[in-house]
Amino acid sequence: MAEEQRSQVIDRDIGVEMRESFMDYAMSIIVSRALPDVRDGLKPVHRRVLYAMSELGMSPDKPFKKSARIVGEVIGKYHPHGDTAVYETMVRMAQDFSMRYMLVNGHGNFGSVDGDGAAAMRYTEARLSKIAMEMLRDINKETIDFQPNYDGEEHEPVVLPARYPNLLVNGVSGIAVGMATNIPPHNLGEVIDGVQALIENPDLTPMDLMEYIQGPDFPTSGYILGRSGIRQAYQTGRGSITMRAKAEIEEFGNKARIIVTEIPYQVNKARLVEKIAELVREKRIDGITDLRDESDRNGMRIVVELRRDVNPSVVLNNLYRHTAMQSTFGVNMLAIVNNEPKILNLRDVLYHYLEHQKIVVRRRTEFDLKKAEARAHILEGLRIALDHLDEVIALIRGSQTADAAREQLTERYSLSQEQTQAILDMRLQRLTGLEREKIEGEYNELLERISEFRAILADETLLVQIISDELNEIKERFADKRRTEITVGEDSILDEDLIPQEEVVITISHTGYIKRLPATTYRSQKRGGRGVMGMGTKDEDFVEHLFATNSHNHLLFFTDRGKVYRLKAYEIPELSRTARGTPIINLIQIEQGESINAVIPVHEFKEDRFLFFATGRGIVKKTPLTDYSNIRKGGLIAITLRDDDSLIGAKLTDGEQEIIMGTASGLSIRFKESNVRSMGRGATGVKGISLEDDDTVIGMDVVKMDREVLIVTSKGYGKRTPIGEYRIQTRGGKGIKTINVTEKNGPVASLKVVKSEEDLMIITTSGTLIRTSMDGVSSMGRYAQGVRLIHIRDEDAVATVCRIDKSDEPDEDELGEGELSEEQAGTVVADVEAKAMLDMLNTDPEASE
Repeated sequence: MAEEQRSQVIDRDIGVEMRESFMDYAMSIIVSRALPDVRDGLKPVHRRVLYAMSELGMSPDKPFKKSARIVGEVIGKYHPHGDTAVYETMVRMAQDFSMRYMLVNGHGNFGSVDGDGAAAMRYTEARLSKIAMEMLRDINKETIDFQPNYDGEEHEPVVLPARYPNLLVNGVSGIAVGMATNIPPHNLGEVIDGVQALIENPDLTPMDLMEYIQGPDFPTSGYILGRSGIRQAYQTGRGSITMRAKAEIEEFGNKARIIVTEIPYQVNKARLVEKIAELVREKRIDGITDLRDESDRNGMRIVVELRRDVNPSVVLNNLYRHTAMQSTFGVNMLAIVNNEPKILNLRDVLYHYLEHQKIVVRRRTEFDLKKAEARAHILEGLRIALDHLDEVIALIRGSQTADAAREQLTERYSLSQEQTQAILDMRLQRLTGLEREKIEGEYNELLERISEFRAILADETLLVQIISDELNEIKERFADKRRTEITVGEDSILDEDLIPQEEVVITISHTGYIKRLPATTYRSQKRGGRGVMGMGTKDEDFVEHLFATNSHNHLLFFTDRGKVYRLKAYEIPELSRTARGTPIINLIQIEQGESINAVIPVHEFKEDRFLFFATGRGIVKKTPLTDYSNIRKGGLIAITLRDDDSLIGAKLTDGEQEIIMGTASGLSIRFKESNVRSMGRGATGVKGISLEDDDTVIGMDVVKMDREVLIVTSKGYGKRTPIGEYRIQTRGGKGIKTINVTEKNGPVASLKVVKSEEDLMIITTSGTLIRTSMDGVSSMGRYAQGVRLIHIRDEDAVATVCRIDKSDEPDEDELGEGELSEEQAGTVVADVEAKAMLDMLNTDPEASE
């Protein structure tokens, strides 16, 4: 006996046993408990609750039943776990602040947005909602598979038919072993529109589908800041979405107050109010005199009373920054696909749902076809009996037993057992003429239905059309308006109201150091002066960019590799005049070896504005400004460049301007911007000027009819030439001479369109800067060499040239009629330059007309 027991003992490494046992446990948690199925968007416990309620007959048209009865049914037949977990699952499906479209109608206390728990299950009642019935529709038509329950005595559905994409519509969250899912809810109408679009065009990408599905639609409404997180989530399956409460500032007597009416999804309102009170006690937020929660059955209302001497916008921004009034939703679109957990993008989710619906509709059609064929088979037997009615009656009357009659009928008329039994069971009233007509009518109708069912099964186009029609029906019945508004967002919240709007000068060195200074730092000097130090640099570094703007404007940074990044001007540290600056890589995620070649201040992203680009090889491109309104931290592709090319300039235009471009060899071309069609961000562009092999474009500007063209060479010479001397040419030509380039003045370093009322700033590679009046620069013809503007020491050269308005009044036609807004009044308008590269500064190409 002992030997027999020893033979049953298996020697096994404990490490292997633990590893395999844990993996089995982990997969059980992942597949059977924590993660949703991509087809119906439900975790097993949700599916079991809905199915149990359906089996109990708890449809929307039936009376409510005790929640305890539902929980008992679920844990007794399908879900052998704690009753608390099952009840909390059902409670959540009945909460209008948790589910975008509730699957359970609750009667009683089912909790609140303040975090209050539901009443005990013995006190509450529930039944299925109308939209939940669409999750279960046709479940008894063999549309899905069933599996044995935990004890093998019952059967439960593997998945529900799910007549709408519940995974996206209601979302889901769950934590498994080593992985988690967090899918936000969406608007039913938008999701169905997305499925319809995918039906029409299966090649749609996640970005294409965003035309139909704007983004998450939370049951608690509120705002979503920006679309970058949505795009990332829809493209990759993972992303971070910034949510913000809806708050308004109201004037109340001689004071102001903040009214919060909507809060971010999954935020506890009571804790939010407590957090605000805590911040006031700790004096981390100043100016709040009273805090009340006035929410009632009509809606949410949190009132924040403010002191009369505080700026309400600053207080509101502090609330966004320090409380859950601004929160993030970490999207992780993980679901079970063919019994495996997978990260899915937006198209993947809709694709798998659509494939599930094809199976459901096909199996339902097959079920209906079998049922129709079975009924038609019976009716065929009845029709035979009615055609030989007297013989059939005589045969039945002459038979000793029912079995004998059955056998004789089968043999004489070649009937099946089912047909024979139907004839024997036929009531006498079916022998009337009217009943015979009904049988004929039903039979003919069944033949038509059978034909339709077979056509559907033979043609997937018809099957998909049925799916489309049924989705439209659900949309008409249940779709509502979007609750969550998607607004233009920022990556961070700063107290802009505390930062004065002022004229500032931004400088960027060749090696990537940036700083901000007040424009008053630089005093105006006469032409030919020695200048002042504008930036402390290393021996091998020099200031490459200098421009003026308003402290609150957006700054778009364009690099030589054709990428664009964005900052606010006040986000750039303000340093002393001789300070080196802050590495720009600390502010934007610029890549190694990438350099800034153009910077554009933008007050707002208008639909009728464009960005006009020029490259060193003479390529130009025009793209709508709105294409650059949402720029992620890692930047975006602004223009696709060829291998031997680089971006040298960008301008903000209205699409109807004239463009002038200049080359290092002293050539220029003027053409109409309308000759360049609008293109997308990823386009390469078209030829703006034809270049010789040893020439390159050094500048591009927008033409103004009452202006002049300023040319500055690398050795500090410059001149102004009337714009009328530059005739309009066809885009792509070789251009005309703009300055006589010699060894004395050096190759052209800058070209820009100027007016005499402006000041001129010139900065050299050594960091020397001079500011002088523009009317001090001589006006000369196109063939002149120019006059000395700044003394250039040996081995030094002009690096940057910038124009700055003298007056405090804005130039109204700087960016086109109507460009400047009231907020820009009194601010400085900047000229943005495409700067010459170092390898251009020492060239002296031979110019030709």
